[in-house]
Amino acid sequence: MKQLRFTGVGGQGVLLAGEILAKAYIKAGKYGVQAATYTSQVRGGPTKVDIVLDDNEILFPYANDGEIDFMLSVANVSYQQFKDGVKEGGKIVYDPNLVYPTDEDKNKWELYPIDVITIAKEKVGNVITQSVVALAIATVMMEIDEDLVYNAMIETVPPKAVEINKKAFALGVEAAKEALAKGPVKA
Repeated sequence: MKQLRFTGVGGQGVLLAGEILAKAYIKAGKYGVQAATYTSQVRGGPTKVDIVLDDNEILFPYANDGEIDFMLSVANVSYQQFKDGVKEGGKIVYDPNLVYPTDEDKNKWELYPIDVITIAKEKVGNVITQSVVALAIATVMMEIDEDLVYNAMIETVPPKAVEINKKAFALGVEAAKEALAKGPVKA
């Protein structure tokens, strides 16, 4: 079983990444669920999406706090609110321009700074692709079949956005591999 969490604020598109990951697992004949939590504040409020992926039937749609293997965060308010759900030694990817982990966090988890928003905005050319950049990063970090997730992404995004999201996925994969090669940040 793999348990993942994407966090951000309303309007950042973290829901799409969770939807695509679950869809990819289902298409492979496995089990995948996503469950979103967000405040009544539509834009700017803390949001999280839990994704549970397994070869066996999933009986509870939320990741178990304290057992989450991977979290990606692009908003400090959500990072601070939801980080404790990640198991000790778990991986956390955070946007260093927007999220500020403590030295204690750096000792508790494997932390990888990746400029998710900057990649989407400046390298891809459209900030709305940040969810696909995040999706690709999670795919690499969690060792999920890249082709499986890539194909689910192409089937899920609007046809007019396929090409730009292909670029976003490729750049996310590249960024994740670079971050893994450098290793986690230390206090």
